[in-house]
Amino acid sequence: MKTTQGLAALFLLTAMTISTAQDIPVAYSLGENYSDRYKFSTLLTSDSSAIGETVFVRTYYGGYPLHPKGYFIEIYDADLNLVRDYNYKYAGEHMVDGFVKNGQLYLLELVYNVGQEVYQYVVHQSTLDNFNFTERVLLSVASKEVINPLAVSKYNQKFGNGFSTAVHFNDERSAFAITVHHRQGKNEKYHLYLYGTDLKQQLDHDFTAEIADKNYAFENIAVSKDLKTLYLTGKAFFAKRRFDVTERRFQYELVKINDTGHQIQEFNDTGRFPESLKPILSGADLKVVGFYADRKDNRYNGLVYFNLDANSLNIKNKKYNPFSDQFMMDKFGRQVDSELKNLIFKDVHITPENGILFSAEEYFVTKGEDISGGGTQITDRYHYNDIVVAKLDASGKMEWARNINKSEVTQGDASYASYSAYGNGNDMYFFINSGENPQTMNNERIMFKQGYSRNPNMFVIKVDEKGALSHKKLVDDKDVRLPIMVSRPLIKKDSDGLLFYAKRGSRKQLVRVSF
Repeated sequence: MKTTQGLAALFLLTAMTISTAQDIPVAYSLGENYSDRYKFSTLLTSDSSAIGETVFVRTYYGGYPLHPKGYFIEIYDADLNLVRDYNYKYAGEHMVDGFVKNGQLYLLELVYNVGQEVYQYVVHQSTLDNFNFTERVLLSVASKEVINPLAVSKYNQKFGNGFSTAVHFNDERSAFAITVHHRQGKNEKYHLYLYGTDLKQQLDHDFTAEIADKNYAFENIAVSKDLKTLYLTGKAFFAKRRFDVTERRFQYELVKINDTGHQIQEFNDTGRFPESLKPILSGADLKVVGFYADRKDNRYNGLVYFNLDANSLNIKNKKYNPFSDQFMMDKFGRQVDSELKNLIFKDVHITPENGILFSAEEYFVTKGEDISGGGTQITDRYHYNDIVVAKLDASGKMEWARNINKSEVTQGDASYASYSAYGNGNDMYFFINSGENPQTMNNERIMFKQGYSRNPNMFVIKVDEKGALSHKKLVDDKDVRLPIMVSRPLIKKDSDGLLFYAKRGSRKQLVRVSF
């Protein structure tokens, strides 16, 4: 699995109050530097057990071209000591995710049963004390086999391969939704399923009637505490409507599903186009936050907030908060033809005063040439660009918004790119990799530059309740001689900390960050 971390990460933190690092109450500790037998691997999932242990599951690869050969499971104690591990020698091609519950490790895989001509979600289950995996089928869907059944594009309005599916976990990791778009004979079908992490099916809903005119690409979900109601937000692409060249071919919608059926709330105010919406359940209310764009500008123009009745989906209150002129200059400079990019939510945090702190990242995919194998082949390149961090008060009014200009690209494993975010009280913290010390520039700008280091430093950036910025180098590359998977931490809110995995080649190490 090859990872390109070239195209240096460039951060221009603009129009923010720059303070010293003394007010950042963050420290780190290191686990032992262990040897590792799997040079080519990626982190599939991480979770905490009920007795305070941490479980990491990695997919390891072999052969040429590289393909999954098995899953290596590691269990660490509270002092970051590796207490036991297990090599699950199962070469699953489409292992989707995993989680720990009641002393059991569950791995969720999508497989194709050739004999029955069905796609199946299969659960691999084992106790953590004595590994002995068993398998059971969670869901089966009749279909012909396709090249990549998990190739669900959030930005593609077409459905052409005959079968596509996706799994969405809620923020609490207490439930997950499965969407399945497939052909049955000459007809297209769309089903939505909801499971708790006890693997009991809570919902099985036929959504086929809605895809006659639209193709849905869901992005975020929320689930009621009793797991009986599912809320999904995402893009609804119009399949048959004619469009003017200046019009967009999709709109954002909220879909509510329970055992009585489904309801849909469209977000289509004239002249304003909501983007990257995320649902947040708050008592009897359902808050939806995100961004909006102006058709003329063809770019994000501000933050949007909707307060809905969680039962009827009626909009009780809404606010469109335009970005300031300074923010737009920070983000777009003097370019007037900047294209609208896709913002993906990374973190939402509710403050003690019920304000909403959230961050999102621009993400898109391009094609490029890879000549590392001796020949030239076309490959996907994954871009992780600007970060937007913003704060809304309890009524949905924007208090401030900040833009962090950034440019990163990778092929394959993106664990070392992007960033992670953590909300603490009224503050938001960002963890990034950088190979250079930040440089103060004119107009109160700070630049983080990745440079050419194989072991980038990890910096922490704090944005306080007023939007003021401070930063410090948290982990020096001389202390941790391995690159840190900065975008894949295990967040432990009960202990106010994050646990990062660092690895390269035959060495590995854990990094614990504490507040």
